Amino acid sequence: MQFRGGMNELVRQAARMQRKIDDVKKGLKDHEVTATSAGDKISVVVTCEGRVRRINIDPEFLAAEGAEMALDAVVAATNSALELADKKVEAEITKVTGGMKIPGMHT
Repeated sequence: MQFRGGMNELVRQAARMQRKIDDVKKGLKDHEVTATSAGDKISVVVTCEGRVRRINIDPEFLAAEGAEMALDAVVAATNSALELADKKVEAEITKVTGGMKIPGMHT
């Protein structure tokens, strides 16, 4: 198999793709994703960078169910939000890579 432009061109293309992936990640860094739990009584907002921005707990839920149940719901909502954020980033990176999994690429 002969690459057009040889190995040097392949390396340049890989570097361009890595820059595009980095640009996508940078662009999504502050994009927020929200997930809820406990029947929408708990909501958690995270960024696509994986930072927690906000946690909202319905005071009536907290009073009725107690701190332990509320904290369990916070954990569930946080994990869901982080998973949604990861999927968002992965979907945007897939647009750049065309779905190819390239060894050594930092996605």
